[in-house]
Amino acid sequence: MDFDIDTETAHSARIYDYIIGGKDHFPADREAGDAMCREWPALPVHMRANRDFMHRAVRHLAREAGIRQFLDIGSGIPTSPNLHEIAQAAAPDSRVVYVDNDPLVLALSRDRLAGTPEGRTAYLEADMRDPAGILAAPAFRTTLDLDRPVALTVIAIVHFLLDEHDAVGIVRRLLDPLPSGSYLAMSIGTADFAPEEVGRVAREYAARGMPMRLRTDAEAAAFFTGLDLVDPGIVQVHRWHPDGTGTVVERDEDIAMYGAVARKP
Repeated sequence: MDFDIDTETAHSARIYDYIIGGKDHFPADREAGDAMCREWPALPVHMRANRDFMHRAVRHLAREAGIRQFLDIGSGIPTSPNLHEIAQAAAPDSRVVYVDNDPLVLALSRDRLAGTPEGRTAYLEADMRDPAGILAAPAFRTTLDLDRPVALTVIAIVHFLLDEHDAVGIVRRLLDPLPSGSYLAMSIGTADFAPEEVGRVAREYAARGMPMRLRTDAEAAAFFTGLDLVDPGIVQVHRWHPDGTGTVVERDEDIAMYGAVARKP
């Protein structure tokens, strides 16, 4: 099957893949990633710490919270271990629906997202700005059972939603149909800790057609209104249930992402 992939224009998922050491990127993505790292040398540490947070959050949800269903929004280029690998290592019967709108992600996902025989993984090409379309899609409906709790994971993506997109409303419309006992796990871009450096990176993204909306701690908290936060609440991603593995973070200023997990009453 042919996919219409624009290799001449940098894409956020491929920039991320390049910076964390992946292999699915093109010269435009590498140029952009190098420019951003010159502006903020801590960017690779920041991005890897974000991915480590996803691993810990999913492991917690599968092991401690007993979640067996995951809806991953803005899944990005598959980089092992992927979300389903983390979840199914803890609970082989876990089911995962990945959602992204990059054709390259779609192409790669079909080859790389095979899960355990007991579980199931599906990939849905869709835009998170269309929650109704996601929730009505056959891949969603046939994979996840809305009579059982679902973990909605929204990792490192809402900073690409501007004020006019109503990011909080989008997340709420995805969460609302999920039953009581479901969870929301998010990481949310911020300039609270290194405003000048992160601001320069944001300008590099914007110059390539990817404007960003970075959020304060109070703005991050708005995503979790009405939910029960898991301790320690909303913190920088490297401070959420650290386990001594993964990326070493020496300074809080090197992390520009809040992370939290919360239960829907």
